[in-house]
Amino acid sequence: MTKKLVIANWKMNPASGKEAETLFTDVENGLTLLKKTEVIICVPFLYLNILKSANRQTKKIILGAQNVFYEEKGAFTGEISPLMLDNLGIKYVILGHSERRALGETNLDINKKIKSALSFGLIPIVCVGDKERDENHEYFNFVKIQVEECLNGVKKDLLGKIIIAYEPVWALSTTEGRKDATPVDSREMVIFIRKILTDKFGVNTKLPRIIYGGSVNEKNALEFLTNGGVEGVLVGGASLNPEKFLEIISIAEKI
Repeated sequence: MTKKLVIANWKMNPASGKEAETLFTDVENGLTLLKKTEVIICVPFLYLNILKSANRQTKKIILGAQNVFYEEKGAFTGEISPLMLDNLGIKYVILGHSERRALGETNLDINKKIKSALSFGLIPIVCVGDKERDENHEYFNFVKIQVEECLNGVKKDLLGKIIIAYEPVWALSTTEGRKDATPVDSREMVIFIRKILTDKFGVNTKLPRIIYGGSVNEKNALEFLTNGGVEGVLVGGASLNPEKFLEIISIAEKI
C-alpha cells in the first residue's frame, strides 16, 4: 500500500533554531504510530542539522529541504548543492515553488535542479500550478508547459521517484484576491497532468505521485485527500501550528 504524503513547508520560518526545535518537537511528540502516512517537514537550510539531531532517536519525521542548486560544487556563493544535502542525509527537496518562480526561477532552472537532485538520490517535490483561471482554459496550457519543460530529459526510470505538487497560485493565502480551490479543481488538474506525463513518457511508465498544495488546512484536508484525486498534501501556513498540522496528519492516517 502506498502511503499518503503529508509534507510541511515552513518557508522562511521560524526566526531561530530554538523555535524551530520546539515546533519540530511539538509535532514529533504528538505523532502516534503511523501506518498509512509519511510525514515530511521541509525547513530552512540552517535548521536541517539541528533538527536531524533532534529526530535521531524516533525518526517519526523525514526532513526535507526547500531548494537546491544544480551544481555539485564551485564558485556559487550562497547556494546549497545536492551533494551537501546528500551528505547530510536529506531525502526530499522542494523545487519550483511558486514563491521561487516569483523571484525569477524558470522552468529551465527547475529542470536542471530536478536532474541534479535525482542524480544524488534526492526525491524532488516539484511544484506546478496556474496563476489564474480564465474562461478560455489557457491555464491548462500554462501547466502543460511547466510540466513538460521542468521534466524535459528526465529518464523514464527516474520519473516515479518524483513527486508533483499541484499548487494553484490563485488559491494561495499570499495571493491578492485569492479564491478557494476545490477538490474538483484538484482532481481535474491531476487527471490532466497524468495525461501530459503519459503522452510524454508512455503508458507503461511509472508516474510521479501527485499531491495538492494551496492553502491546505485542517478544515479542507479531508476533502482534498478523498475527492481531490491526490496522494497527499503540501501544507504551508498550517504546518507552523502543531495542533493544526497534527490534525491534518490524523486525517490522512484515518483515510
